[in-house]
Amino acid sequence: MSAHRWTRLCVRSFLSNSVTASLAPFARKRVSEIGRFDLTRRCCYKGCRGEDLLRNEAVQRHLQRLLGEYRSVSSSLQSEAVSDSERRLLNRRLVELSSVADTFQSCERALKELAEVEAHLQSTTDGETEDRQMMELLRDEQHEIEKRIKKLNRKLVQTLVPSDAQDDSSVILEVAAGRTTGGDICQQFTREIFDMYQGFASYKDWDFEVFSYASSDYGGLHHAAVRITGEDVYRWLKFEGGTHRVQRIPEVGLSSRMQRIHTGTMTVIVLPDPSDVDIAIDPKDLRIDTFRSRGAGGQSVNTTDSAVRIVHLPTGTVAECQQSRSQLQNRDAAMRVLKARLYQNTLGRQVEERHTARKQQVGTRSQSERIRTYHFSQDRVTDHRIGYVTRDIKEFMSGGELLEDLVLELQEHAETEALLELVKNTTESDNADGGHA
Repeated sequence: MSAHRWTRLCVRSFLSNSVTASLAPFARKRVSEIGRFDLTRRCCYKGCRGEDLLRNEAVQRHLQRLLGEYRSVSSSLQSEAVSDSERRLLNRRLVELSSVADTFQSCERALKELAEVEAHLQSTTDGETEDRQMMELLRDEQHEIEKRIKKLNRKLVQTLVPSDAQDDSSVILEVAAGRTTGGDICQQFTREIFDMYQGFASYKDWDFEVFSYASSDYGGLHHAAVRITGEDVYRWLKFEGGTHRVQRIPEVGLSSRMQRIHTGTMTVIVLPDPSDVDIAIDPKDLRIDTFRSRGAGGQSVNTTDSAVRIVHLPTGTVAECQQSRSQLQNRDAAMRVLKARLYQNTLGRQVEERHTARKQQVGTRSQSERIRTYHFSQDRVTDHRIGYVTRDIKEFMSGGELLEDLVLELQEHAETEALLELVKNTTESDNADGGHA
């Protein structure tokens, strides 16, 4: 145990009037008695959710390969025989490997501290007299270290997984009511989902810019498109794309008269904003239409043709905006949405497994493609991709901590799948190279 931690425990114990003779065996305990950790012990501790992943032999070999490469690159940089061009490449690779090595070393230090605390705790339990106050302090210390190890394990997995180049991008987010099921319940649910993401943007301190908002009767929503900017927006929202299902007794609308549980769907589309990417679009490939904004009537209806619809003729992709009274602003917003859709469709062709491709997210908007169900009568939200269940729908749909917790679970699941796929491909490549050799 470090001198700082030991002093802190002693001071806390003294302030609690519990400094007893049982401190003596702690002071005589030597770190060397703890023993050497094996790789599994270094990577995880009992009860950690990432334990099974980090115990995976292929993952361990991959980790050891990277650590070995880190040591090799560090050693090569010490050589004077390395040319300037080689040194630049080695430095670049060293930076890439440093996060893995640093996190692994932090895990080792934390696990060493945990072993020391557990040894002291065991000696206290085995003694003839128990210092309950000191045991309580040691247990508190143990829990703090275990929490830190859990975070470090998660970080270690993240460093082993190649990052998504789009993670720090802003997003174009669209919500659309289901076409075939649920009637007005779909439109009401779409408005609630829109409000949920607006609340989440506020919770994460992001900017939320509305491009279009087509409302419906009874306070519902047909379709809306927004631009969300801030820190790592795409990383947090990319798993929200897909079909969301609702089961509830409608509170308003024609369906509310039947007083039975109805089922409806809506779709969320999440596209990385390609504002930093130059997408060439030939003006000849565009058809631009203007029309009057649709509204609820009265003063809310625009009396000029300020709404803009842009059609990309070669692909049939359509984007429109009617949020502003300025035709120029609506045209710029519609063009941004169109570029985002074209950019994402391009990525979808290049990388088939990308879940945020527009066609994969929209599909037929049927219930069979659902990613999440919101069951209001049972006060339950279920994410079908990972089997995650949470209660308190009202709190969840406020877009705060409960939604953040679910997204964290989805991120961890995706990182696990990506790491296993990576080590599988690496192993197959090594086996192929060995066969050719």
